[in-house]
Parts: sequence; C-alpha cells; structure tokens
Amino acid sequence: MSGESENASGGEPELRGVDIARRALEEARAAAKASGKAVGQGRSSPKPRARVTGRRGWSGSGPDGRDPQPLGALTNAVAKSRGWSARVTEGTVFGRWAQVVGEDIATHAEPVALRDGVLAVSAESTAWATQLRLMQGQILAKIAAAVGDGVVTSLRITGPTAPSWRKGERHIRGRGPRDTYG
Repeated sequence: MSGESENASGGEPELRGVDIARRALEEARAAAKASGKAVGQGRSSPKPRARVTGRRGWSGSGPDGRDPQPLGALTNAVAKSRGWSARVTEGTVFGRWAQVVGEDIATHAEPVALRDGVLAVSAESTAWATQLRLMQGQILAKIAAAVGDGVVTSLRITGPTAPSWRKGERHIRGRGPRDTYG
C-alpha cells in the first residue's frame, strides 16, 4: 500500500482535503458542460454587471464605508450632526492660530475672543497692532481659507494695555498722572 487507506465499501482510496475539492470542481465542470455552460472559463455575457449597492463581502481595492476613517472626519461628522460645527470652527481659529496666520504674526499677536464674526486680536506692541491693521485683509483671507467664509468677518486689533495708575479703592477723578518726576 502507498499509505492511503482503502474505503471499506470499494477499492477506491479515501480522499482528503485538496483531493475532495478537486473532485468537486471536476464534477461541477462536467455538469456545466452537460448543460451548456462553462465553469471557470470567464463570463460569457458581454453586458457589464450592475454595481451592487449595500454591503459587500470584502471591501476590495476601492474605498468603502467600512474602511477606517480619519479621526478628523469622524469628529467633523459628529460636530455637524449635533450642531457644534460653528463652535468647532471658532476653536480651529484659536487652536491653529500659528498655522492659519503664519509663525511671524503668531509670535507677535494672539486671538482673544470671537463674537458674532468679530475676532479680537491682541498685539504685543503698538507697532505690531498698526502693522496688523494694515494686513487685515490678508489675515481675513488666510482665516477664511483655513476655516471657511463667514466664520470671521472682521478683526478688532488692539495693542498692549497701558498700566493703570488707579491704586486702591479711593481715588480722585482727574487727568491722571502728571509730570511729578522732576
């Protein structure tokens, strides 16, 4: 014997694994040939298959709804469905300020508040506040490109605040500090 056990009912060796599959394929081909169809020989119909909508067995090479999604896309979908998209875009202006306006501007100015489309920006010096006022149109265009039109409609740029000379609870109204240094 060659290592194969013989079937008790006949003289045929017992089939295992690949041999069973091979025999089933041969029987299917023979049955298809008898009925006039060829199995495994490609499509005989020249018309294209209609795309099956809904759930398929495998995602294949194309994108599918079941494929992993970027976290940003999922959070945007959640924010949109819950009505948070306006607040998220406002947060984007503050959170990505350096990427939106550029590193040079971001090191000398920072956003303070955003109310009704007006972004309050505080500059570190009066010279930078003046420069930012001259660049206001360019800054608004950069913000609109990053977060969309209509989120920020105008800028209110302020310089640094002056020190307060008001000390204590009681003070006298008047002109403020005068030439008391000499």
